[in-house]
Amino acid sequence: MTMRRDTSAIGEQAGWADDFGTAPSRRTDAPRTVEPGDDPSDADAAHGIVGASLALRRVLRLVRTVAPTDAVVLVRGETGTGKELIANLIHTHSSRRARPFVKFNCTAIPAGLLESELFGHERGAFTGSVARRIGRFELAHRGTLLLDEIGDLPLELQPKLLRVLEEQEFERLGSTQTIRSDVRVVAATNRPLEELVHAGTFRADLYYRLNVFSVELPALRERPEDIPLLVRHFVAHHARQLGRRIESIPLDVMDTLVHHSWPGNIRELQNAIHRAVILSRGTSLQLPPFDAGVKAGQTLAPRAETFDDVAREHILEVLRETNGVVAGPRGAAARLGLKRTTLLSRMQRLGIGPRDVATERAQRVGDAVASSAASIAP
Repeated sequence: MTMRRDTSAIGEQAGWADDFGTAPSRRTDAPRTVEPGDDPSDADAAHGIVGASLALRRVLRLVRTVAPTDAVVLVRGETGTGKELIANLIHTHSSRRARPFVKFNCTAIPAGLLESELFGHERGAFTGSVARRIGRFELAHRGTLLLDEIGDLPLELQPKLLRVLEEQEFERLGSTQTIRSDVRVVAATNRPLEELVHAGTFRADLYYRLNVFSVELPALRERPEDIPLLVRHFVAHHARQLGRRIESIPLDVMDTLVHHSWPGNIRELQNAIHRAVILSRGTSLQLPPFDAGVKAGQTLAPRAETFDDVAREHILEVLRETNGVVAGPRGAAARLGLKRTTLLSRMQRLGIGPRDVATERAQRVGDAVASSAASIAP
């Protein structure tokens, strides 16, 4: 699923196959490990969605299935998993993409002003209302409205929201004029709505109306194979924003990042990378210690096959970008912060040979050709 711009080439295969350590190093124009402006993800990265795991692919398939409809979508997931990004992607793939995408956080507004913010009010509707105000439902007319943190919507406001969803109409505060609503609603929450219904703080009829089509976002710890892609994406982004030059991500740094539990999910990872880019001296990413608060809740994921797969892919990625060169100042060993002999030992343990790099490159080129052919096919 992940399609990256191909910036590598495996040159002089025979020499490299004979001796990893004596591979040609005379090419001085080999691409860097991390290129500012180079996002290692597919087209969805334009919307901030980066990854190639099966769990993420399942989510994206659901998004593309439901987006063309006008069905209400309930996006669920822990904090920091990207619920707002998924809601935006639903809007982008819908027939309403040319219309507004309006975001509303149910916890960001005092309870007494929520009704006015959602549905608007007329001048004089209450003390201090000196002018008419258009609410979010009117602003989102013919577009999409994201109701974030829907589980925190006050109980007394829930019947009015239910009416809009079922009858597509409402009135502004202080008005008797009924306004027709043509809005596609996407709701998001990190709270267990079923438990809230059982506790009596969330209406069952509203829950069933919102839960027409549910999309459950996986926690980052459930898709560790996406962490290297996310790391490279965030390093490139923040290096570009800060005007820094980060050329390599050492394996021990990637190891630490992959095995961290990330209770704050992608948001926490992005903040950690931002801080690392700021504090790094030189062209290699340096990872500062995690905060004490994060350490307290930190657990390590089991070091099973998952990390070997991640490490293997990371080494292959760097080898592709160095054109198969292991030694030298621009070789893969230098970019990974390892001695040449250490890298060769790891490559042998992971079963990496020149054929693997060549096969991967051929596959990538084939995919690119197939994609280009599909895009020009009548």
